[in-house]
Amino acid sequence: MRLDRLDVVLRSRSQWEAMELGTALVRRHAAAIWKPWLLLTLPVFALLNLAGWWLDSFWLSAVLLWWLKPAFERIPLYVISRGAFGAEPSIADTLRAQLRWGWRGLWAYLGWRRLGPARALLMPVDLLEGGDAGHRRARRRVLSSAAYGHASLLTWVCWHFEAMLQIAGIALIFMFVPLDALPESLRAAASLIGKDTPAWAWLGFNLLAWAAMTVIGPFYSGAGFGLYLNRRTQLEAWDVEIAFRRMRQRLAHATPLLLVLLACMPLALPVHAQDHADGAPSLHANRKGAAPANDGTPGSLFGTRQQADTDGFRQAAARAYEDPQLGATRSIERWKRKTEPEPEKQETKRDWNFPGADVVRAAGKLLALAGEGILWIVVGLLLLVLAFTARWWLPWLRGSARRRATAESPLSEQAVQLPETLPPDVLASARQLWRQGKPRHALALLYRASVDELGKRADLALPPGSTEAQCLRASRRMPVEADRALFARMVRTWQYAAYAGRLPTPDEFDALADALHQHYGWPA
Repeated sequence: MRLDRLDVVLRSRSQWEAMELGTALVRRHAAAIWKPWLLLTLPVFALLNLAGWWLDSFWLSAVLLWWLKPAFERIPLYVISRGAFGAEPSIADTLRAQLRWGWRGLWAYLGWRRLGPARALLMPVDLLEGGDAGHRRARRRVLSSAAYGHASLLTWVCWHFEAMLQIAGIALIFMFVPLDALPESLRAAASLIGKDTPAWAWLGFNLLAWAAMTVIGPFYSGAGFGLYLNRRTQLEAWDVEIAFRRMRQRLAHATPLLLVLLACMPLALPVHAQDHADGAPSLHANRKGAAPANDGTPGSLFGTRQQADTDGFRQAAARAYEDPQLGATRSIERWKRKTEPEPEKQETKRDWNFPGADVVRAAGKLLALAGEGILWIVVGLLLLVLAFTARWWLPWLRGSARRRATAESPLSEQAVQLPETLPPDVLASARQLWRQGKPRHALALLYRASVDELGKRADLALPPGSTEAQCLRASRRMPVEADRALFARMVRTWQYAAYAGRLPTPDEFDALADALHQHYGWPA
């Protein structure tokens, strides 16, 4: 592994930052990931659904497409594992690699590890590192020790994202349905769910599942690769190794200068020794307070006594400590007693080694066991008493000892149903029901008669159980505008009474009956 070619900044990150790093790599290499993904998954999707149509089992196509997700996830893993080292593969290279790369470690993820919650974290171990089965098992155990929970949470969140995208795709279809046709469309959609679901509905569901997998799958693999990269950085100190390699490169560039300085040292040392011989104190002078002549510093070696300028170093150190990860401070508070308690004096242990001590200890244990049993029996009896008396104390505990029966509304009547057959005199029967205190029954009779009149005047047969909205749309076929307005008035009055509890006044009811008599010619 060429760490010197790594194209990302390596440092020890938290698991959340590591997942964000993986998604950033996916966004950087988006074209190199999604183009091979589409070129590979679209033919597989078409073949699976063609086989499902031939076998009349589209659900099997959906299950197989979902089960093959680990095979498709090799594409983003292959791209970002090479793109992170500055070698982004081409589309053709990625597609060719799917024929031979990673199959040895993939069979487990298509088998017994398919439902593993940490698949995104562990797949790079088997597909990128290789090795024998025992080595890979040990690597998976070490890498997942501190990131297994985060990888499981990543799987759970991505699964919810895919499910929400599928539900959003279905809801998007109903957003373009007109409001008047929405109830019929919902009933038609509900009728599609069952054994007689048409092929186009299954194909639409499978297409939404494939689209959600296409959007979320690469990000899931990228976040798992970020966790994998972060764990290897923490365990193998990649960031430290890269720092030492860069230091070695800098020293390699400075080698010629060091050789020149070392070559000049023999020329400078005799002059320095002569200066000391002329007037400086001897090297062996060990007077108090005298500094040694040659203390091993560059100044003493090369004949310079000037003090090194450390202002630049101080500024660099100050900037380094401004980094919140290096210079952050925290305060920890602990409660401490004002006066420390005095150590308790150890009581002198009594000597229980008298004759019959074993019998006394056994009797004490037996007595304690019996007391504990009696205590549990008392607790059980108390729980039984509370359970049997709950109907008395539980309402009082909730603050509703005896709820007052709410007074029934004067409009609450028995459920009103439209009559199957009409009486000979509709208006007379409706007025009689109104006088008997059954206004909604009277309005139901008038509405049923108006629907029957609608079928005659519009020359159509309404299906049984037609809703008010269907009847209003059918009333547009009546040739006379006054008849259409009167029918809409009748439907509105019936809806207010049936669903909102708003009854017309007696005068409004008489006016409605008179209008029906005039326009429809019903006998008064």
